[in-house]
Amino acid sequence: MTISTVATDLHPKGTKYRYLNNVNVINGTTLVKRGFAHMQKHGVIMDVTNVEQAQIAEDAGAVAVMILDKLPYDVRKAGGIARTASIDIIQKIMNTVTIPIMAKCRIGHIGEANILEEAGVDMIDESEVLTPADEIRHIWKWDYTTPFVNGAKNLGEALRRIEEGSSMIRTKGEPGTGNVAEAVSHLKLINNQIRQLKIILDDREEQEIIRIARELQASYAIVNETARLGRLPVVNFAAGGISTPADAAFIMNIGCDGVFVGSGIFKSNDASERARAIVLATTYHNDPKIVMEAQKMVDEKKSMLGLDTKNLELKMQERGPSI
Repeated sequence: MTISTVATDLHPKGTKYRYLNNVNVINGTTLVKRGFAHMQKHGVIMDVTNVEQAQIAEDAGAVAVMILDKLPYDVRKAGGIARTASIDIIQKIMNTVTIPIMAKCRIGHIGEANILEEAGVDMIDESEVLTPADEIRHIWKWDYTTPFVNGAKNLGEALRRIEEGSSMIRTKGEPGTGNVAEAVSHLKLINNQIRQLKIILDDREEQEIIRIARELQASYAIVNETARLGRLPVVNFAAGGISTPADAAFIMNIGCDGVFVGSGIFKSNDASERARAIVLATTYHNDPKIVMEAQKMVDEKKSMLGLDTKNLELKMQERGPSI
């Protein structure tokens, strides 16, 4: 007999589970999927497009790699339709490195998500970096064994993605720009909104929690749980424009669980050193002396040139469904 637990709903006191007997095949439980995401805490997840980059990431101490066909900077430059990475490349990287493998699918594209799950990736990123396939709905992630990560600019977006089954949230930032400002803005907004929720809950203003839940277009249960926890119910990483060890330490100190770094490493001219330095600064973000040593490992003249986020033709953070 197989006994397993599945999430039935989000209860004010936390995620509610029920036991199922005689279940031979069951999708990954909430506990397992969120647990995998939690294992990446305090680490760096690096965007890669080939085996060589994946090996650099692993050697540098990345906790996982995120596989794309093109880095976000190149997606901007290429234009056209950005799709999920080649399965051949994904399998080659899986056969080469020992750290977890993540890959991106288009927003709403269950076909790409199904293929990535079948390929055996460890996590799927339903990502605005790729061209959205559905402008109305995101993927219903409860149907999958593989955990998902989604981007968010604010608390409402984060909670709605979690209700759809996302096991990890990341700030959207503005990918491929080398400019961390948007990621900082999104992270601060989410953290401030949670702080306000906790104050309201501590004041026992239940009716106000209900009003805010309606405003955020999320359920009362998940809003109340977030207020009680004083943080999101899942891990929250920062992404979008992180390019230097100082960027990584800065955004960790604002209050996130880890970082995604893409174009900032492999569009620089010192990728190996920069990858190691960013991992070091992320791990020891509270120690200015170590962060300074990490910053000394990189040469600003070799950094990616970067883009001004105020004058972009394409704002990736705005792509996809509005709810």
